[in-house]
Formats: sequence, C-alpha cells, structure tokens
Amino acid sequence: MPALIKTSYTGTVTWLGHQPVPVDHLIITAKPVEVMPLSFAGPEDEVHAGLTRPSCSRVLTQHPRGTTIRNVRQLCVVSAEEMAAVAAELGLDAFDYAWVGASVVVSGIPDFTHLPPSARLQGPDGVTLVVDMENHPCIEPAATIERARPGHGKAFKAAAKDRRGVTAWVEREGTVRIGDKLTVHVPGQREWRPGLI
Repeated sequence: MPALIKTSYTGTVTWLGHQPVPVDHLIITAKPVEVMPLSFAGPEDEVHAGLTRPSCSRVLTQHPRGTTIRNVRQLCVVSAEEMAAVAAELGLDAFDYAWVGASVVVSGIPDFTHLPPSARLQGPDGVTLVVDMENHPCIEPAATIERARPGHGKAFKAAAKDRRGVTAWVEREGTVRIGDKLTVHVPGQREWRPGLI
C-alpha cells in the first residue's frame, strides 16, 4: 500500500528564483529564472544548495549552531495567492517574489503554507520536492521590502504569518520550468495525537 496519496490538487509554477549569494546586510538578492535544473543537492550554484548545511537558529533545540546537518532547506516554495494577500496587507499593488528569496512560486494550491511535512510536489518530468515544514517569517524579507518600498516592509512578519510558504528538498532530480504543473501528494496517516493509545 502506498505511503503517499496522490491528490487532485495541482499548482502551476508562475515564478522561479535563484539566489547566488548569501543575504548581505539583511538584503535578499534573488533573481528570476525561466528554468531550474535540480540535483539531489538542490539548485546548482545557489546559496541554499547542498546535501548538508550548518544548523541555524531554527534548529537550536536539536543542534548547536553551526553543526553540520542534512539540508532540508534547499528551496523556498511560496504560493502566489498567499503572497498576493501579504502584498495587500502591506499596502502594495504587487509583490516581488525575490524579496522573500523564493525559489519556486506556485498558483492554485489552497492553504499552501500548511501542506503537511513530507508532502510531495511532483513535476511533469518526475522531479519531486519534499516539503520539510512551514517557513516562518523572518527579518531579511522585511528589510529587503523596506529598502525596495520604504514604509511597507516593517509589517511583513505579521502579514506573512501562516502565508510564508514552505521549505523543501529534492527527492528526485529533474527540472522545474515556468508553467509546469506540480501535483500534491500527502502522507497517508492521521495527525499526531499523543495519549490516544
């Protein structure tokens, strides 16, 4: 019996981004691309690529900062609809996905940020992204937005709560292109309820 269930939900890739260098003075410098080849290490020549990474503040309860761990944050995947809602709350007519360091932007998957961990997004050539977890809002996008659109960035963290998208890693190599359809597969298990048994 399969452990993952193919759903009827698909999202269309509307934007792809490449961040070649680390965040500098809190400013994100992602650039749009049309095609994204993905290896098991993620996007080539990208700041978040690699099979491993140094641990950061998000996993301090598990690992001391700087510990080498498996890289499950190769990609930042966000929803076009959720980013539009963030833009509206910030008083912006449009949202530049580079501001949040997005790798992949999809349209058409409801409640995207709350896809369950281990859900898969599978493309037409079989390329498969595994959802690690929700990507919580942080200060770098706020600073980047504030620099680009003064007066609009400071409210980003609050506006992006529950809308910041997910982090993901590559389970099957392939290529993602603008216009590709990504199909959602979810784990076939109930939610965790300690004390049930």
